[in-house]
Amino acid sequence: MVLEVRPVAESEYAEWLRAARAGFLLPPVVSDAEVADRLPHIDLARTLGVFDRGRAVATFRSFTQELSTVGGGTLVADAVSNVTVSATHRRRGLLRRMMAADLAAATERGDAVATLIAAEYPIYGRYGFGPATWTTQWTVDVRRAGLDPRRSGRPEDGGRIDFADGEEIRKTGPGLHRRLAAARAGIVGRDARGWDLGTGLGHHTTPWTEPFYAVYRDEDGTPQGYAAYTCDDKWEDGKQPLNTAAVRDLIAVTPAAERALWTFLCSLDWVTTVTSGHRAPDDLLPLLLPDPRAARVTTHADMLWVRVLDVAKVLEGRTYGTSGGLVLDVRDADGPAGGRYRLDASPDGAACTRTTESADLVLDVAELGTLSLGDESVVRLAALGRVEEVTPGAAALADLLLRSPRRPWCPDVF
Repeated sequence: MVLEVRPVAESEYAEWLRAARAGFLLPPVVSDAEVADRLPHIDLARTLGVFDRGRAVATFRSFTQELSTVGGGTLVADAVSNVTVSATHRRRGLLRRMMAADLAAATERGDAVATLIAAEYPIYGRYGFGPATWTTQWTVDVRRAGLDPRRSGRPEDGGRIDFADGEEIRKTGPGLHRRLAAARAGIVGRDARGWDLGTGLGHHTTPWTEPFYAVYRDEDGTPQGYAAYTCDDKWEDGKQPLNTAAVRDLIAVTPAAERALWTFLCSLDWVTTVTSGHRAPDDLLPLLLPDPRAARVTTHADMLWVRVLDVAKVLEGRTYGTSGGLVLDVRDADGPAGGRYRLDASPDGAACTRTTESADLVLDVAELGTLSLGDESVVRLAALGRVEEVTPGAAALADLLLRSPRRPWCPDVF
């Protein structure tokens, strides 16, 4: 029997959701309340499924997303999520067919890129995705960090930190998030639904624990950042506190806010360990401690994957710190990005057009995705054999043009 890839009907959504949950090894039980909570936020036209005798055996969903790029611009992205294939129906090409249908629709809409968070590394390169941001998590032993235990709780720059609640974060957080996106590549849009879920509203698949919220305000009283964190209750012999503060979310739009919030978290009474949550690999955290070795890397992994659909939109939609020109030969056997492009970039802007000129660099579309947000080195990819340098010096020039001053960062899983 031919298994059809098609959009899911509203009456089939509960079964589709059950299959998606099972694919991520979550209990395959779906309540009417969960369906009622989720369904209004789902675009069924972009929710694909495969059914075998009425049972969902593959799931796939996408939605429109804004992605920040180098210099504060935004790209329209086709965000891919909820991708599963039942263990009973593997190796039948179902994922390839769902992906092809979705990327074709995204190209037709004019989306610049597709994005996803990969549960497994080896899967998505064959569809043209490349890892464009990375994430690092630190565990800080605050007892050896070297911070002065006698210091005041007030930031030294004249600002202040106040506790808040979820309602206040839902009001002030979106503006801070937008400011962060204007300053850093790799930030994906967080809509009202995301803010609700992040502050305890809506349906959660695991029990909700209300965090502490701490807001940093500058001397003028303007919010410049906040942290959300939880604390456990661990004591040694009932007398010595050994508590851990686990950061769920920390957004800081100024260096002063970032320094103040980390210092605050690493100075909490009774807390001996701070876990950072998903951070950019060049986060200030380790180096702002008097003893950076107190911050031990516990996770370093790929985060946001990017699949370029429109080369010109991606390369013209960012800024450049210097001037230069390159001809890129992009290989994309299964998609729309293939071809030869001339990039002429300067601090004043960029033009990217198709050309018949000889190529300076030859690369697969997945490698272009890896380079798209300014994180990776073309020289390193050339050394790995993943980029072919046709013109001597072209890889070094590409690094000067493409790399961003701060590493891109995606704090949100979707």
